[in-house]
Amino acid sequence: MAADARNQLNAALAPAAPLVEPLADAAGPRDAPRPRVAHGCWYPSSDPRGEHVAFICDRDGAPQLWTGPVGADDAHLLDTGPDHVTEVSWSPDGRWIAYTAAPGGSGHTRVLCVRPDGSDRRVLAGAEPGSSAYLGCWAPDGSALAVTVAEPLRQDGDPFVDASPPAGWTERDGHATLLDASRPGSAAGDRPPARDRLTAYLLDPAGTTAPELLADETEAATLRVCDLSQDGRLALLRRGPRGRREAVVMRRADRTPTCVLRVADGDPWIGRFSSDARTVWLRSDHDREFAALLALRLDGADGQKELSVVAAHDAYDLELLAVVENGRRAALAWNDGGVSRLETIPLTDGWAGPPPRRVELAHEVVTRVTPAGPDGMMIALSGSRRRPGVWTVTPSAPPARTPWSARDRDSVPQGMDPVRPVPLRATARDGLLLGGWYHRAPGRGPGEPAPCVLHLHGGPEEQERPVFDPLFQELLGRGLDVFAPDVRGSSGWGRSFVDADLGEGRFAAIDDVADCAMHAVASGLADPRRLAVMGHSYGGYLTLASLVWHPDLFRTGITVCGMSDFATFFAGTEPWLAESAAHKYGHPEWDRALLRALSPMSRVDELRVPLLAVHGEHDTNVPPGESEQIVNAARARGLVAELLLLRGEGHDFRRADNRRLFRRTAAAWMQRWLLG
Repeated sequence: MAADARNQLNAALAPAAPLVEPLADAAGPRDAPRPRVAHGCWYPSSDPRGEHVAFICDRDGAPQLWTGPVGADDAHLLDTGPDHVTEVSWSPDGRWIAYTAAPGGSGHTRVLCVRPDGSDRRVLAGAEPGSSAYLGCWAPDGSALAVTVAEPLRQDGDPFVDASPPAGWTERDGHATLLDASRPGSAAGDRPPARDRLTAYLLDPAGTTAPELLADETEAATLRVCDLSQDGRLALLRRGPRGRREAVVMRRADRTPTCVLRVADGDPWIGRFSSDARTVWLRSDHDREFAALLALRLDGADGQKELSVVAAHDAYDLELLAVVENGRRAALAWNDGGVSRLETIPLTDGWAGPPPRRVELAHEVVTRVTPAGPDGMMIALSGSRRRPGVWTVTPSAPPARTPWSARDRDSVPQGMDPVRPVPLRATARDGLLLGGWYHRAPGRGPGEPAPCVLHLHGGPEEQERPVFDPLFQELLGRGLDVFAPDVRGSSGWGRSFVDADLGEGRFAAIDDVADCAMHAVASGLADPRRLAVMGHSYGGYLTLASLVWHPDLFRTGITVCGMSDFATFFAGTEPWLAESAAHKYGHPEWDRALLRALSPMSRVDELRVPLLAVHGEHDTNVPPGESEQIVNAARARGLVAELLLLRGEGHDFRRADNRRLFRRTAAAWMQRWLLG
């Protein structure tokens, strides 16, 4: 559609651009440490020749920035610091590697750059107190990097700077402990939700060229620069809250949007310009149930001239899009019921050409596709029987595992075999078909009902996939089955399924959990007297909601970084997350009654079973107070309730020692209440 005044991205007063801050070279040896046999490698980004790769690896106990040659096992650390790395991007000229890191595991990330040899490390954005930053694309010549900076605003519109850390924040590297949950939480529910500003810049890593302001929005949910045209005239932006993402073609000279089109949720890298900037390739569900590859032809004024479907499937989504082989082909990863299908198609004169070429995969799920040199690509794979790894793909050979990725047989201790899950479909009480994966404990007979843990994913738009999960393996090793369902609101099953939990539809999503549990029982898999439920983030919320809406169904529950009260969640979370969450859950002011009715704290008197809450102390997405208040409320009602607060962690647990402590504590808790 054409752009109008409502789509303006530049504010009247431009914010101050971030300053490049040189850092000392990373302390300590960057040589490969003693290898952690069971490690994962993911998020690859290749150098321009396709000979070396930068990637994220937890080989040394935490997700850090590594680099290594494609064909040899001499990978080494580039940044030995403790901050968790979340994104990586090698510059097109080969001179820099940019990455996003999360100090203390929190949601306040910053963007850094380093030379491929580990020298000249520097912070580009996100160093200011209270701010956060994340990667965009590189300029085609590698001279500059697009970044987005998020900062909260006071009610008068000025940047809000609070240099003090949140209550309970610690800089120490101590151990996690079970707490009594008696320390007071913040009075977040008494504060109005903060406003925010998202600003996109083009920054010179060397700091010799002044930053260029690309776009600026207030009260925004997301803003990412996905591509810049080869001629430098246009930028492709992704903006909007979950469920309402948009691709914006913007003219850089005056920062004016010329074309706006709906795009799909999921991977933020939603498209690319063709080499002549006359076509934009987009992963979009515009007017569609499932995301497809669309070609957006631009007219002489850079507005929409024609929109065409290039590649589509009637029953599954296009999940990942990458333009490879110097723009000659597109790599497409399709999500078929949770399993990836990878293919490449030629791009000719801005439009699709001959039929696709299938790429055979060694494992079930593709998590990233990226170009590697003039003819190849790198793919990150996960599967039910291995930890994440990186593979090289060339037109003339099948995918090959990189030597520094862990071998399949090293995923679990010797003598154990990972459990391969099987798909299990359930029908909700209103007739909606639900998906999921069932993991059967080793040695369990086919007709033997087992103690079963329902595991609920986050999002809500995430999807359960057939991938190796050490937590599941820990539970299975103790004789507990795991059923991981996709209740309404999950991705992978079409746009209507994703939107089915909006507003009052969330009550039906809570019922879906009970319906999935009873389906496992009716199928002869689960013992109705020994059911439990747990989940992370939104799955943690859904765990609490299931316990108070269906109090006689489960014997225990574990909430991990889950919301317990929407009022305190919206007041305490990051402003840009609140903007996005309001579309999914309801607006904290306009939908206050609905949110109160949906909050587990409003029905805490119905809680009847033991509860374990787990939280990262530096979680800024869902503040730890969400777990503290539900544990306190449970204890006040005479129930067994404990809180495990993990030191040095945020919303996702990254350190190997903390992950191990979490899964062993969770498995022991389930064993205690289901098998004891």
